[in-house]
Amino acid sequence: MSTINKIAVIGAGTMGSGIAHVFSQYGFRVFLVDSEQVFLERGLSSINNNMDRQIKKGSITSEQKNNFLSNIIPIIGHKNIDRNIDLIIEAIYENKSAKLSILKDLDNLLDNNCIIASNTSSISITELGKNLRSDKFIGMHFMNPVPVMQLVELIRGYSTSDETFNTIYQLAINIGKKPVEVFDSPGFISNRILMPMINEAIFALYEGVAKAEDIDTVMKLGMNHPMGPLTLADFIGLDVCLAIMEVLYEGFNDSKYRPCPLLKKMVNAGKLGRKTKAGFFEY
Repeated sequence: MSTINKIAVIGAGTMGSGIAHVFSQYGFRVFLVDSEQVFLERGLSSINNNMDRQIKKGSITSEQKNNFLSNIIPIIGHKNIDRNIDLIIEAIYENKSAKLSILKDLDNLLDNNCIIASNTSSISITELGKNLRSDKFIGMHFMNPVPVMQLVELIRGYSTSDETFNTIYQLAINIGKKPVEVFDSPGFISNRILMPMINEAIFALYEGVAKAEDIDTVMKLGMNHPMGPLTLADFIGLDVCLAIMEVLYEGFNDSKYRPCPLLKKMVNAGKLGRKTKAGFFEY
């Protein structure tokens, strides 16, 4: 197996900053990369606030926080990364063409031994990696919020090597996560099951079966879910939910994955959930 020491995370949003947060706590030198200073500052602020919450809970000390933060090096622009990185994790927004573009750049920039991973939540790893070092390309799908959630889906593309998979599997264990092996298929495991459930909850609301609060109550109290599906959709982001449903619909060519018209309408209206302060609920 390859040795992983230096890591770069592309994208300082919710997922990217969370991934950098976790690796920093396990002593890794992490380069957090985004296109503009404002995005980096926002990501570092999020990490700082989340570590403050850990201090209040007693899980880390102030001294540890300072040490962890010193492990994170912000960089503007992915073309300014040191080419001698051992692992790079792409964690930009869920858009196939944007991911293909930045992954191609990274493949040309980085040392040939570097493993490239994508945090995509639904897009085919085989397709994203077909023009890259496909044997060293893998899906590494963290769950949100990354510092709290233990699961990591590790998705094998058609050409992902055993050495790459085993290296990343052990790395996930080393940072306190539970890795699960998944073979490339639209939505993988998590979103292939989760998103149709959320989409069906939206259909129930769209068809007037029940109010949003009542739909969520049924799933929380009847199915013992910690969060109702509509609240969860708001938390994830309705634009992200729609993008994943469209990947499923296109990938399987099956009408059961058709995105609900109400979901499309809300995304078009800019009602994306928590991040816009309004979705199925007000925030």
